[in-house]
Amino acid sequence: MPVITLYYDDLEELSGLDKDTIVQRIPMMGCDIERIEDDHVDIEFFPNRPDLYSAEGVSRAVRGFFDIETGLRNFSVIPSGIRITKDKEINRIRPYLACAVVRGIRFNSRSIESLMSLQESLHWAVGRNRKKVSIGVHDLRKIRPPFRYIAQEPDFRFIPLDFAGPMTMRDILEKHPKGIKFAHILERFDKYPLILDSEDNVLSFPPIINSELTKVIENTEDLFIEVTGLDPAVSFALNIVAASLAERGGRIESVTINGKTETPDLEPRRMKLKSKEAWAHLGFELPGEEMVHCLEKMRYGAKASGNMIEVSVPAYRSDILHTWDLIEDIAIGYGFDRIVPELPSTSTTGRAHQISKQRDAVREIMVGIGYFEVMPFTLTNDRVQFEMMRRDKAEGTTHILYPISEDHTIVRPAILPNLLEILSINRHRELPQRIFEVGEVVMKCRNEQRIGCAAIHPQANFTEIQSVVDAVMRERRMEYEVAESGDPAFIAGRRAEIIIKGRKAGVFGEIHPEVILNFGLEHPVIGFEIEL
Repeated sequence: MPVITLYYDDLEELSGLDKDTIVQRIPMMGCDIERIEDDHVDIEFFPNRPDLYSAEGVSRAVRGFFDIETGLRNFSVIPSGIRITKDKEINRIRPYLACAVVRGIRFNSRSIESLMSLQESLHWAVGRNRKKVSIGVHDLRKIRPPFRYIAQEPDFRFIPLDFAGPMTMRDILEKHPKGIKFAHILERFDKYPLILDSEDNVLSFPPIINSELTKVIENTEDLFIEVTGLDPAVSFALNIVAASLAERGGRIESVTINGKTETPDLEPRRMKLKSKEAWAHLGFELPGEEMVHCLEKMRYGAKASGNMIEVSVPAYRSDILHTWDLIEDIAIGYGFDRIVPELPSTSTTGRAHQISKQRDAVREIMVGIGYFEVMPFTLTNDRVQFEMMRRDKAEGTTHILYPISEDHTIVRPAILPNLLEILSINRHRELPQRIFEVGEVVMKCRNEQRIGCAAIHPQANFTEIQSVVDAVMRERRMEYEVAESGDPAFIAGRRAEIIIKGRKAGVFGEIHPEVILNFGLEHPVIGFEIEL
């Protein structure tokens, strides 16, 4: 889940509240404080609230939560007169497009960092690591509308962001750090997406990289924002960015796409909620006017009419799919700390399950030797589990019948790939990193208990991971042997199978360099996975 850095001076200026008040009460909004530093706080928000992935979004929310400014935030959108056309050929590559102009921004180092952080967090949470949605933000004064969104030949050249000289689009995918990381998104296509202005200057090569020409700097005042993707979620992502910039005093203007569609559309959606339904899920009764006030604290528009509440949902709230989502926000607005706990009418004497005891024992061992526990998702996809790990697809893999995204199509058959994903997400953190998980995998519709661990640092080697395996097995009083392994996820000659009572129970070794690069890592990685 994204961890957002909020600087106290910026947060206090935007919200009108002192930092101590915010830090003390913000967990009641449904988030976790990761760490408190001298000049900032790091807060982890759930993936269902991407509108809170910036200081601007958090400030808007806390102003409501603390009754400073409640109700629906109205955003005025006027036509910019700027047009962008879509090439028909782009529909087979990256068909969805939403754009906006925001003028009158007064940037400083804090606001630029907040915008870039919001962009990258949305790429992860909404964009599925840029595949589903990617965002480009450009200095409008350096380009000349109208714009064109086209499919271009790979040999087309321009200067990518943070580079001094021109490169072909093909070279960007092979040599530029961002190109290498996201090249897989475009690997099936013979032409690539490109956005140009009226003078054929490049704005961006979605979803890979922007042009150096349109780089946003502190004296930038007017922005052109384009969001491309494979899903209508491009509109929600655009709304979140535009609404955040409006909190900085930006004036939002619409862009005409193909002569007919105007974006962004920041008009609220209308929903209705029955009071009795809300009471049933809350567990207690609230008067209609009090539920209205709770919703207004959460920045909705709301009006009670008899036993019905009419709700206006902000355009940046992509997570409101059902009336239950509204009821959850009523509970947050009311205050979790105000809800009186009640003992259940029946009680029993519980005891730990044998599996839980086993897991706890292994956790204690791993923590004792210096590893941190993590909890990855159990839903994953073939690419992460097999392709990126250099492994053949396992027989008996359990597929999801109706997956909600391409990233969650199977139940994981192995833990180690998930751990490498977490190392990839934490590339910006200091080394060494040593993590483990005790959890379940599913093979042939059968649950298996496993432990997996991974460590990354410049000196990581086979001897180190062998000593970790030996420590775990010794503490569990398990006799084991090792045998040569053929697992392609590890380096040949630096990998081994764990044999217990004549059968394979796990594997350990040094991760193959190709796997390390597939996950965007830059240092040696070691790991093991063992059945419990």
